[in-house]
Amino acid sequence: MKLGGQEAYQTVTVIVPTYNSAKTIETCIESVNSQTYPSLQVIIIDSRSTDGTVEIAGKMRGVTILQTERLRSAARNLGVAKAQGEFLLFIDSDMELTSDVVRQCVEKTMRQELDAIMIPEVRVGSGFWADCRALERVTYVGDPMIESARFFRKSVVLALGGFDEGLEAGEDWDLHARLENGKHRIGRVAARIRHFEGDLTLKQLVRKRYHYGKTILHYIRKNPRQARVQYLPIRLNYIRNWRFLAKYPLLSSGMLLMKLVEYVAVLFGILTFITDKVAPFEHKLQQRSTAA
Repeated sequence: MKLGGQEAYQTVTVIVPTYNSAKTIETCIESVNSQTYPSLQVIIIDSRSTDGTVEIAGKMRGVTILQTERLRSAARNLGVAKAQGEFLLFIDSDMELTSDVVRQCVEKTMRQELDAIMIPEVRVGSGFWADCRALERVTYVGDPMIESARFFRKSVVLALGGFDEGLEAGEDWDLHARLENGKHRIGRVAARIRHFEGDLTLKQLVRKRYHYGKTILHYIRKNPRQARVQYLPIRLNYIRNWRFLAKYPLLSSGMLLMKLVEYVAVLFGILTFITDKVAPFEHKLQQRSTAA
């Protein structure tokens, strides 16, 4: 819009949780500072990194750094509380924005009176498993059950209560589900985010999924309809895109093996969570039985 003969821009606050992100944080922040949209605030919420993340981020232009002991969902909510912008963009520290992401998000939100925007992601990494992940991600483009909004009106995030701090997996899906349940208007842009996997190994994927499995039941209980689709070991996206996957038989086979291993890791995480919950209860029963 025009103000006093000049174009006035509403501020977008970019919120980036970090933990030991020294390898990627500079690229991430540079991609924000290189946006074609001019009015930006960058908030880094660091969970006590020990690898120089804070020092690297602190040398970069326009960055506010907050320190916290809180986990990812709570860290994002802290960023929301400190945000000055009317719009919010949530990204991870291993992401790089293509130059027109923010402009496209703002323009589409304003033009179509939207509440949130989905931004397609491209996975980038080295090695066989990173290539499998990149192939998998292509099958998700345009699927609102798998992709989730990253750009929001701040007022909408506040009205929804922010991220569920009890979730360390599926917190972005959960917020998106609440958007849909509240009949909020969601769009998508063409500009993409590059998500860096690094030199990915199957061991890293197993660890990550096992950790996620420990909190995933909370998400499943809250969003059973979505979870039935999102946590299928063989997703419908693969069937819809079978012609595309057939062009890459080796990577497609690796992708299916990778998903099977991840699925088993999540199940072990769930079992660990259940065992940890049941053990104290059994101990109390045993103490009562002994006392009797």
